Amino acid sequence: SMSEDTLILGAGMTGLAAGLVSGLPVVEAAAGPGGICSSYYRNTGTGSPEAEAESYRFEIGGGHWIFGGDPGVLDFIERLTPCRRYARKSSVYFPENGLFVPYPLQNNLRYLDGDTASQALEEMAGASDVPATMHDWLLASFGPTLTGLFFGPFHDLYTAGLFREIAPQDPYKSPVNLRMALRGAFSAAPSVGYNTTFLYPEAGLDALALRMAEHCRVDYGREVIAIDPSRREVSFADGGGRRYQRLISTLPLNHALSMSGLEAGERPDPYTSVLVLNIGARRGARYPDDHWLYVPQSRSGFHRVGFYSNVDRSFLPASRPEETVSLYIERAFLGGEPRPAGDALRRYCDSVVQELTDWGFIGDAEIVDPTWIDVAYTWSWPGSSWRVKAIEALQEAGIFQVGRYGRWVFQGIADSVRDGFVIGGALRPIV
Repeated sequence: SMSEDTLILGAGMTGLAAGLVSGLPVVEAAAGPGGICSSYYRNTGTGSPEAEAESYRFEIGGGHWIFGGDPGVLDFIERLTPCRRYARKSSVYFPENGLFVPYPLQNNLRYLDGDTASQALEEMAGASDVPATMHDWLLASFGPTLTGLFFGPFHDLYTAGLFREIAPQDPYKSPVNLRMALRGAFSAAPSVGYNTTFLYPEAGLDALALRMAEHCRVDYGREVIAIDPSRREVSFADGGGRRYQRLISTLPLNHALSMSGLEAGERPDPYTSVLVLNIGARRGARYPDDHWLYVPQSRSGFHRVGFYSNVDRSFLPASRPEETVSLYIERAFLGGEPRPAGDALRRYCDSVVQELTDWGFIGDAEIVDPTWIDVAYTWSWPGSSWRVKAIEALQEAGIFQVGRYGRWVFQGIADSVRDGFVIGGALRPIV
């Protein structure tokens, strides 16, 4: 029928939003909705996994807090599933001396020694041109002192070494404001950045995806393995196929391109994969009260530690909220590198548990559960037009790329939902 000419690929946040406003069918490889934005439960006992009350709750890709976003989109989210609002509490953690400095570092120089602070201010005051690489941008923005102390080693881990070659990304994530930096050198500076407050659904992130999916037609367990743009046909892993006039694709841009055999005629932009280790453990004596920490160096190679249970106690076994903690640890890998497995993965898990124990964050670890996000963060080479050319090549074949990974941009859940609403509304069948 005419109305089935358009198909939505992927039931993550963007695809669900598109399906919800358009009524168009959605196909999803996984058994449930939400993509990487979904919660799951693990329990230590022999009881059924359904015994959620006594389980630890985790998320596949680490903590997904809903920040920023269009007020109308936030209102939609809160009508679907009640949310709580949080004021961000995050810090930079220096393991070698156990120092916590509130984020952003450059606005809290009073936590550092006087010489380092005054040197950093002087360097930030002298910053000038717009540099080509992220490393140069960090140096120009924050100066050699803060770059050497934190921004360099942190971004080296966060980008899996790419930061010396890739273009700067989203200066808004860590704004430089000299007046603020000066204030923060002497007294408490106000919170800044893109995520000073955030929302999180009371019933977990899963509730949001499930509520959206209730209003969509989703076909689960249908993994797309190829797209034939000349015949306008999608092939599934189960051997089935489907003709289309248009596709709304939330697949990562590099995957959509290779699946459809199209070329952007340029070196593909790079990406990083992230190994997220979810840990349920007994609370350590020095467990911080932050929502997440940025870590410039760690023996195990991770760059961020997030604390689910500091956002909400529902991440913990209900009968033991005082003595347990639920946390996630992120480590980046170059896109295309194989996922750690077997002995290497076991060694890494043991190393992380040992390191967090040494820091006093945790006591006995009860659950250590690795999850892997293949395309986790997307980057671009300086001056690259691969992203634009790739999106255009797909568009000419009737494939509309949308969402964070579909369009190779950094954005949060609320913005991905907005993107889904826009494309779903635009391509909604006109009867």
